[in-house]
Amino acid sequence: MDASLSEEQHRIRRTLRELLLKRCGPDDVKAAVRTGTGYDESLWRCLAGQLGLPGLAVEGQYGGVGCGPTELALASEETGRVLLPSPLLATAGLVAPLVAALGTSRQRAELLPGLAAGELTAALVVPGCTLPAALGLTGPNDGAWSGGGRAGGVQARPVDGGRSWRLYGEARQVLDGHSAGLLLVAAHAGGYARSRTLLFVVRPRDARGVVRTRQTALDETRPQARIELRDTEAELLGADPDPVSVPGLADDVCGALTAVGERVAAVLAAEAVGAAERALERTVEYARVREQFGRPIGSFQAVKHRLADLYVAVQAARSAAYYAAWAVGREPEAEPRTGRGEGRSQAPAAAVSPPGHDSARVAAGLALAQALETARIVAGEAVQLHGGIGVTWEHDVQLYFKRAASDELLFGPVHRLRDHAARTAGLFGAGAGREAVAL
Repeated sequence: MDASLSEEQHRIRRTLRELLLKRCGPDDVKAAVRTGTGYDESLWRCLAGQLGLPGLAVEGQYGGVGCGPTELALASEETGRVLLPSPLLATAGLVAPLVAALGTSRQRAELLPGLAAGELTAALVVPGCTLPAALGLTGPNDGAWSGGGRAGGVQARPVDGGRSWRLYGEARQVLDGHSAGLLLVAAHAGGYARSRTLLFVVRPRDARGVVRTRQTALDETRPQARIELRDTEAELLGADPDPVSVPGLADDVCGALTAVGERVAAVLAAEAVGAAERALERTVEYARVREQFGRPIGSFQAVKHRLADLYVAVQAARSAAYYAAWAVGREPEAEPRTGRGEGRSQAPAAAVSPPGHDSARVAAGLALAQALETARIVAGEAVQLHGGIGVTWEHDVQLYFKRAASDELLFGPVHRLRDHAARTAGLFGAGAGREAVAL
């Protein structure tokens, strides 16, 4: 692994940081989260038009930049530093790669250019609080998280011989779901006998029976919504004229979600590192000017030691996040699949990787766990070292504390991320147990 960044990667980071310093200060963030969309639309258009941020990891043939997860992680680290409220994670991190992996050629040509240009924002709708399970971050992705039988989650039923589908159900805690122009809905189909999870495309502004309600969230910079679907017409992602291929498509869906989960974990880890680093920088700045007993509190040895420990933790988390992005980006290419019907895309590499190619999945899960834990610790210490002012609305450090706590609730918990990574690596297997006893 070459740990140094290329000139292009340095330029992406430098340009984005300069723009965000001008357009996304603490007061700008507080104003943006109180708008109807929950983010600054003019800044989003600027990030999309001038920097191509939402299309950073989208192929060039669809209007994207054609970079990989490392570049998206670097960009997310910068957005994490300022707690940028934007649909970047939901649109570019979750929905766009799923459309690229599973969509037909028509669906890709229709949806990806708009997503890459930032003209179309999107949200991934999964039932309940199951996003980590759906992305394979906290356990094997067998589709059980989507609900079973007639109860729970979102149910899908085919109409008109499978040419169209209707959705019924509810999902909560949908990231940017209240303002997204496109919903990618994970729904349970087939009842008990032929249970499977499929993905469906819904355009909420045109479809009937869609009710979206923005929810009160701990972290206002990452807005969430409750989505209700009442007999809503939807299009199957990866639709094939032959209904026989639908059960096979369900296998691809779970594999694609797991593959996307690896990339999202690396991106989220970098974002958390950026937030932790900025919270630490603000705390150091405060310790230099806040005086107690006639001298800056940063001159006290106890405070120096706490800040030094936080610095080491941030640097370790950054190394893990960068390694995870590199590992995910170099995942080996898969053999093309056949027999699914003309027009279907191939499953992503990680979805069909041969046994033994789990290093990227393990690295991404561990990096996310370490970054989330580091962000929580750094933000908590920042509040403590700022004293009572650290928990007031007027001060900005409380925003970092809320982001850290909210992200661990949304994408964790940390101990389950580590447990699944350990099981994926085979640390809890029978052979590992015998070796441990022998030692």
